[in-house]
Amino acid sequence: MVVSDTIADFLNRIKNGQKARFDKVDIPASRVKANLSRILKDEGYIKNFKLIKDDKQGILRIHLKYDENREGAITGTKRVSRPGRRVYVGHEEIPRVMNGMGICIISTSRGIMTDREARKEHIGGELLCSVW
Repeated sequence: MVVSDTIADFLNRIKNGQKARFDKVDIPASRVKANLSRILKDEGYIKNFKLIKDDKQGILRIHLKYDENREGAITGTKRVSRPGRRVYVGHEEIPRVMNGMGICIISTSRGIMTDREARKEHIGGELLCSVW
């Protein structure tokens, strides 16, 4: 199966795994997806992630996080910049997600980071997605 937007596929697999109440989700690995997973773990949206080596590109195993009522930690995601329409912003134009309750993930010249880190470093970049 050929996927043209791998980040949207990554977000949809996590969202569908939470709706199905899975403990973990396996996703084909890449460096960008590993960085997105690191940010989601640091911000408390997933429990953990692990990169599993195989003969091909590898597998990224993401352990999903739930509350005591078995509701997922991620309530919504939005892919902002797509392959057909890239969205770039400066550091003063970075949007706030849910009045600061969510995060925007941005690809900058210094790597992939959250909106708060990009504002603090005064750098803009490509808006990849929003998570809340």
